[in-house]
Amino acid sequence: QVQLVESGGGLVQAGGSLNLSCVASGRPFSSYVMGWFRQAPGKEREFVAAIRWSTGFTKYADSVKGRFTISRDNAKNTVYLQMNSLKPEDTAVYYCTGRLSAILAVTPQVYDYWGQGTQVTVSS
Repeated sequence: QVQLVESGGGLVQAGGSLNLSCVASGRPFSSYVMGWFRQAPGKEREFVAAIRWSTGFTKYADSVKGRFTISRDNAKNTVYLQMNSLKPEDTAVYYCTGRLSAILAVTPQVYDYWGQGTQVTVSS
């Protein structure tokens, strides 16, 4: 059974940084795409970034491009989301997700596995 466990959220001032981690377990992830989504109160879950585990190829939402970086550590089975230059509008619960595919999808419905989420709050 696949398990995804996020950590690293918290409260930070605008302009600050956070590094989210997602430890994946349960099966080999070399054929997976891993992603990060976020959901603010009253809003739909939205795509943030995704990475193809085998090649490291990445995709980003326009709203975070140039500020956020997704990466993975094969030895630790961990996916990271380094978030810099944070803005109040980045405030949300951030979810780690995975799907058995090579396609870096941006719609949450096609992802198979989800973590419990970690809260990120950016104060102005």
